[in-house]
Amino acid sequence: MVSRPNSPTLDTLAVFGVVFLVQSVLGLFGSAVGLFALAPPVDVRPWTLVTSVYAHAGLGHLLSNAVALVVVGFFVEQGTTRWRYHAFFLSTGVLAGLAEIGFDSVFGRAVGVVGASGAIFALAGYLLAANPVTDTVLGRLNLDGRTQVAVLVVAAVLVAALGAGPNVAIVAHGTGFVLGLVAGRMRLLSV
Repeated sequence: MVSRPNSPTLDTLAVFGVVFLVQSVLGLFGSAVGLFALAPPVDVRPWTLVTSVYAHAGLGHLLSNAVALVVVGFFVEQGTTRWRYHAFFLSTGVLAGLAEIGFDSVFGRAVGVVGASGAIFALAGYLLAANPVTDTVLGRLNLDGRTQVAVLVVAAVLVAALGAGPNVAIVAHGTGFVLGLVAGRMRLLSV
């Protein structure tokens, strides 16, 4: 695995850093989380659809997402274009965030979310689903459509449960992973 010049993974890490710096500076004047967090109603602060994906709740959160991104990002970028990578990262991050706040609102919670975990789980799901080993295994299993969907749901629940903890957006993690699995089976990022 060798990252390319103009690596979209490195671009994304740079955006994480810039957004975290802006958050930190604004934090000197009061809490800046509300300016970046995706929370209902979304139409009140629509820019948070984007900012929430790249913002983080603290240095530990930033570092854990950065490490996870490096682990999967360089592999995914090898088979796609810079533009597709960024579009996939942002769109899956937004959809994962919306799933989280939508799920929370069903239970009467209006919690804001920040972080790239949903998008990173989407990259991981893509990496898992779009590789030749997976093709070989799934080809040998000869699963019908319903069984494949059931396997996707079980995999997403297991992945989300593995990352469960206080203040962790497990619905966003599971949503991102499923989006990545589906995109990987469709080879959405392939060039």
